[in-house]
Amino acid sequence: MSTVAPSAEPAPTFSHRVEYAATRAAVAGLRLLGWRGASTVGGWLARLAYRPIGIRAGVVERQIAAAFPHLSADEVRALSGRAYESLGRTSIETAVLPGTSPADVLARVERVEGWHHVEAALALGKGIIAVTGHLGNWEFAGAYVAARGVRVDAVTRGAANKLFEAYITRTRQQIGMEVIHDRDAVRRTPRSLRENHLVAFVADHDALGLASTFVPFFGRPAKTPRGPAVFALRFGAPVLLMICVRQPSGRYAFFVEPVEVQPTGDREADVDAIVLRYTQMLEQKVREYPEQYFWQHRRWRRQPPDTPPHLREP
Repeated sequence: MSTVAPSAEPAPTFSHRVEYAATRAAVAGLRLLGWRGASTVGGWLARLAYRPIGIRAGVVERQIAAAFPHLSADEVRALSGRAYESLGRTSIETAVLPGTSPADVLARVERVEGWHHVEAALALGKGIIAVTGHLGNWEFAGAYVAARGVRVDAVTRGAANKLFEAYITRTRQQIGMEVIHDRDAVRRTPRSLRENHLVAFVADHDALGLASTFVPFFGRPAKTPRGPAVFALRFGAPVLLMICVRQPSGRYAFFVEPVEVQPTGDREADVDAIVLRYTQMLEQKVREYPEQYFWQHRRWRRQPPDTPPHLREP
C-alpha cells in the first residue's frame, strides 16, 4: 500500500519575495531614525494614506460615525485622521521593536495600573488567559509583559506570505514572545497553561480554528472569538484584559483588569457571558482612546442573518 507524502508549503511567489525584501529594507532604514523618529514618520505616512490617498477611508468614517453617533461629520473626519496616525505609529513602532533591550521596553511605559493582578494570577499556577484588542500597541503590550519576566505565548493569525510570516515570528521571539498560530491554538494552549505561561489573544477579530460567538460591540452584533473563555473554563485559568495605549508624551500606559469568570454549570452560557464581559471592557477602553483603535478593520462584517437593518454593518 502506497503512502502519500504530506504536501509542502507552496514556494514563495515573486511578489512575496519583493514584499519581504521591501519590508526588511524599510525597517532597516527606519531604525536609523530611532524610536521616536520612526514613530513620527509612521504617523505622517498614515495620515497621507487617509488624506489625500483615501485607503479604506470610507470604512473608517462609517464605523466611527456608527460607534459615536453624536459626532458631527467634521468631528468624524478629525477622529479618523488621528486613528490613521495612531495606526501608522503603532505599525512602525512595532517594526523597529525587535532588538530593543528589556530595560528600554520598560522605560517606554510611564504608567502601569493593575499589575498586581498578573502576580496574583501567576501565583495560582494555572497560567493566564490574557485578552486584548486592536487598541493602542498590542504587540508592545506583549513585549512589555515579557520584559517583566513573564513567559508569553501569543496566539496569532498566519499570513499568506510565508516569508513575511516567518520574519514576524522571529521578531516576536526577539522581543520575548513565543508564537502559537491560531490553527494550533486548541492543541498548544493547554500545554502553555499547564506550564504557567501567559497565553495572549487579540480577541476582537475572528481566529482560524477557534469558534466565535456574536456579542454587542458598540451596540451592533460582532463576531468575537470565544476561545479565551473556553480555555479559561476548561483549565481554571484566570482571565485578564491587558491594554497598552500611547500617551501624549509618546510613551505608554499599561492597564490590567480582571475579567470575571463565574461558572454556573451551563458551559455554553458561561462562555458567552465571559466573551460579552471582555468585549464590554474593551469597548470601554476604546471609548476612552477612540483615536487608537483599528477602525480600518470591518469589525461588523459578519453578523447573524436576523440582524435588524439598523444594526447591520455601517
